[in-house]
Amino acid sequence: MLIDWFTVGAQVINFAILVWLLKRFLYKPILAAVDAREARIAAERAAADAQKAAAQSERAEFERRNAEFDQQRAALMTQAVEKARSEGQRLLDQARAAAETLAAKRATALRAESAGLYESLAKRTQQEVFAIARKTLTDLAGSSLEDRMCEAFLARLSALDANAKQALGKSLQASAEPALVRSAFELPAGARAAIQKALSDSFPGVVPVRFETAPDVICGVELTHNGQKIGWSIAEYLGAMEKDVATLVDGRGEPATKRTSEHAAGAVA
Repeated sequence: MLIDWFTVGAQVINFAILVWLLKRFLYKPILAAVDAREARIAAERAAADAQKAAAQSERAEFERRNAEFDQQRAALMTQAVEKARSEGQRLLDQARAAAETLAAKRATALRAESAGLYESLAKRTQQEVFAIARKTLTDLAGSSLEDRMCEAFLARLSALDANAKQALGKSLQASAEPALVRSAFELPAGARAAIQKALSDSFPGVVPVRFETAPDVICGVELTHNGQKIGWSIAEYLGAMEKDVATLVDGRGEPATKRTSEHAAGAVA
């Protein structure tokens, strides 16, 4: 069999041309497209990795901020609860103090009202006793109550001990101011003369006397001069009785019913 070298050469040339054409117009574009696609895929993957890393970083930052927010919220809630508890306690203490103050004021007002009522009742009782005693002495003794009280006062004056008499005498001598004799009623002329004579007899010299009516000297006669005082008053008996009544009412003990009239009947100051 004979080989046609011309045909073989032509086929080789055709094959070489085909290979060149394929490489030139087919393989290179395909390879370039593949390389471009791989580069694009690599770039997209890198971008995706970068975005994933950024997302993870943002997520971590979000979680960190969320944790900080939770901590701040818990701290603020604790502070709010503590402040509310403190404010509630303050308001409670303030309300308790106001209630105690109001209770103290009410108790003080009640004591003042009770004391005023008690004092008014005591004065009314003394006045009633004075009126009853005055009428009784007038009816039974045939003389006025004023005379009896002047007699009691003069008896008290004559019964002064040495120290009291000396103190009153010095007071009368040291000042030219007249001695003041006070009574709840206007003393008659006879009673005034008797008191003037008793003072002149008890103390040397002429003792000037000024007489004055005073409603607060209930059923009695009182002599004062420069702080010195001699008095006889039924109010002192009533005062002793008042203490006895108060003792019985309060339940604090037995009344001092055995007080002598000398103890309750006057004072020398």
